[in-house]
Amino acid sequence: MSQANVQIQTRKVSQGSAEGFYIFDIDGEINAQAESALMDAYTRVNSDGAKSIILNFKNLKYMNSSGIGLLVTLLIRIQRQKQRLFVCALSDHYRQIFSLTRLDEAIGIFETEEQALAAA
Repeated sequence: MSQANVQIQTRKVSQGSAEGFYIFDIDGEINAQAESALMDAYTRVNSDGAKSIILNFKNLKYMNSSGIGLLVTLLIRIQRQKQRLFVCALSDHYRQIFSLTRLDEAIGIFETEEQALAAA
């Protein structure tokens, strides 16, 4: 099995009413090999009381259909826990993919991290 080509740094937001908000800074590729990194990051923040998660795609290099599948799996886990999922900094290409797959109906999409935090 090939090694994941992604780094996911998690940050806890501590400002105002954003308690329980976490940001995942994604750097690299979201594909089948990214499953462990993404789900491990989610498990960590979930056990710390996460209420909302923002995926920051500013440094996303590539995402394929397996990566979209991972996002759907993550979305289902988040919804089961009564949490919310947002994304920010999607390129036009990936914004179009989110629209085609209708993920934009289930996940809040914002230009910036600040806009996502304000809307959440």
